[in-house]
Amino acid sequence: MTQSLMIVMYHYVRPLKGTHYSNLKALELEYFRGQLDFIQRHCQVVRMEEVIAAARGQGSLPPRAALLTFDDGYREHHEHVFPLLAERGLQGSFFPPACAVREGRVLGVNKIHFTLASGANPSGLVSEIFTAMDENRREYDLKDNADYFATYSTESRYDDPEVAFIKRILQKGLPEPLRAPLIDRLFRRFVTEDEKAFAAELYMSTDQLRELQGAGMFIGSHGDQHLWLNTLSPDDQRKEIDDSLDFLAELGVSTRDWVMCYPYGGYNDSLLTLLRERQCALGLTVDMGVADISRNDPLLLPRLDTNDVPHSLEATLQNYGWMQEISANNA
Repeated sequence: MTQSLMIVMYHYVRPLKGTHYSNLKALELEYFRGQLDFIQRHCQVVRMEEVIAAARGQGSLPPRAALLTFDDGYREHHEHVFPLLAERGLQGSFFPPACAVREGRVLGVNKIHFTLASGANPSGLVSEIFTAMDENRREYDLKDNADYFATYSTESRYDDPEVAFIKRILQKGLPEPLRAPLIDRLFRRFVTEDEKAFAAELYMSTDQLRELQGAGMFIGSHGDQHLWLNTLSPDDQRKEIDDSLDFLAELGVSTRDWVMCYPYGGYNDSLLTLLRERQCALGLTVDMGVADISRNDPLLLPRLDTNDVPHSLEATLQNYGWMQEISANNA
């Protein structure tokens, strides 16, 4: 029997108008309210515990089941998302990277986002990246700048070629000893030199995460340092996962039936083997699609991006293929 599950993936959810980072690629808070209205009218929001049980054959999901997931542990999830979920009696599942909360470190991916949202000119950023590559070409045996641009500026759902290139080259395209200092330099210039203060404003605290858990929300793993886990050695994967599980234990979260949300969606066979050894119940990818609990590997569940979900009750269902898929599977 098909058990369809629409897993919605959220990142930034905040009021944007009039804020300093109004260009941040975030979901406007009013749109989030509209999405909740839409989801509650057309779907049945389920709890993570129900999904775990269904994946083990210990229960079944209701028709048009939906699961709400929130990556990266942002403070706005506590400030804006949590109250809206609580007043509607809905569970959200939250996935904070351990180092951002425990060490007051701003993740590299967030440094890139806020540098771009600061008003920095993308063409100027590309030029600065090219300059850094020119200065370090021999040391790191780098290819021509044009080759990198052709590779990392390919079509993106949400970004023009320059922005796509900036994100991808800084996230994974350059050697880590070169890109990490470059990201830090750009962040200090365009955003702030006080990383700890910025981190305190950006991410939830341990007390806020415990509050969410105490109120019935689900807390899962997003790794320790938010790395591309599929690029790490098995030993480094083990350290990254075990450090994140230690963090969950500190929060009072069970490390028996826990859920992994892959940073950047990165996974490979050695990681999946490790997760099974560590009794991981479910794994959430960034592969786009509607999950089928009866057929998908429980460690490889696809999700829908928030941009794939309507923002209002007036949306026409026929415009959303995934909604028709859920309806057909539950007919």
